[in-house]
Amino acid sequence: MKVSIIGTGYVGIVTGVCFAEKGHQITCVDVDQAKVDSINNGVSPIYERGLGDLLKKHVGGRLRASTDLSGAVQQTDLSLIAVGTPFEGREIDLTYIKAVSKEIGHALRKKSDYHVVIVKSTVVPGTTDEVVCPIIEEASGKRAGVDFGVGMNPEFLTEGEAVNDFLFPDRIVLGGMDQATIDQQAMLYEGFPEVEVLRTNNKSAEMIKYTSNALLATLISFSNEIANLCAAVKDVDIVDVMRGVHTSRYLSVDLPEGKRVQPPIVSFLAAGCGFGGSCFPKDVKALAAHGERLHASMHLLDAVLKVNEQQPQKIIQLLKRHFASLKGVRISILGLAFRPDTNDMRDSPAIPIVRSLLREGAVITGYDPVATDEASKLFSSQELELSGSLFDALAKADAVVLVTRWDEFRNVPDLLRGRTPQPLFVDGRRLLDKSTIARYEGIGLEAK
Repeated sequence: MKVSIIGTGYVGIVTGVCFAEKGHQITCVDVDQAKVDSINNGVSPIYERGLGDLLKKHVGGRLRASTDLSGAVQQTDLSLIAVGTPFEGREIDLTYIKAVSKEIGHALRKKSDYHVVIVKSTVVPGTTDEVVCPIIEEASGKRAGVDFGVGMNPEFLTEGEAVNDFLFPDRIVLGGMDQATIDQQAMLYEGFPEVEVLRTNNKSAEMIKYTSNALLATLISFSNEIANLCAAVKDVDIVDVMRGVHTSRYLSVDLPEGKRVQPPIVSFLAAGCGFGGSCFPKDVKALAAHGERLHASMHLLDAVLKVNEQQPQKIIQLLKRHFASLKGVRISILGLAFRPDTNDMRDSPAIPIVRSLLREGAVITGYDPVATDEASKLFSSQELELSGSLFDALAKADAVVLVTRWDEFRNVPDLLRGRTPQPLFVDGRRLLDKSTIARYEGIGLEAK
């Protein structure tokens, strides 16, 4: 199929490159000429494992980028809207969604063929039918369901694993205003014959996306709340507690050969310094606010957000167990991205941790394998000195705080062995074995 994808952010570029890999002809559209030029030169606008190689493979062939939205819509069979929907305090900001819908409508005014418009952006239930569709109708002068179709196709991509998630999905949700719209989407996904497909209406598709993210965020905050209780109880370690929970038959699967394995969801039942990124904080806030507007208060989700907001401060409390004052204390932050295998720092727990330490007067160094450029946009060199290697980040530290679960950080015990004096190590993700580090503190551990 010939497909235009409006927006080349995280979702848009991954979707475009992966659909090109599946054999479709893709036109990525963005208003940013620099982004368009970068894509056409085979350089990805984001860091995502495996994305760069696939982009180079298909650019100039099955994939191209353009600033011409109207031309792209007129030359393709189906358009995907993949622009940002930030949360602005009380509701998601639909500015970009509305603007793109209007432009698509203007383009359709000049097109005689039936065209399908699919919302890929995360939007609250009702947005596709009650916002996007009327705008396109008005701008195009055409009728939805007759001259064009409108659908909703949520993404379920984990940053750092997005390419694999897209190419090997666990589900495909096709929302549509009518059967014709859903059938057109189904053609787009014919290259995924083994994947379970759910066909539904647009509002249900929108709700599925939010519910999925809200569930995972709830598991994280639940784990952190239990971890905080464990820290208050003598001789209890959250790592042992969660290991016991994970081995439940509800959270494990017995294979025919007798081996028991755990599904990926157990990774969200682990304690840490809080969730971040472009999805969980924004989506849970948006869903809670949407419920409030409909007089269906989201008490559980409000609690999930409250626990998460407070969790980074547990790191500061752990540091203060060992230092009467943090003023002048040299502290190295390991990991600045909100999760490994991405450079995304949006709502990363590292941000409130660094800001709190700055208020305390600490001298802060940061190291992340790929998020250095992003960090330099958020903090000045006087606020956060960025190290070029893990070794350098550890060199002069009085205390080390692990914030992101990068595999590279598993080398910390070897790098600290033999150091005199030993720095305090605060494990904000419980990544390392506490017995391998001389001065170890971690989330969910009794105060020493």
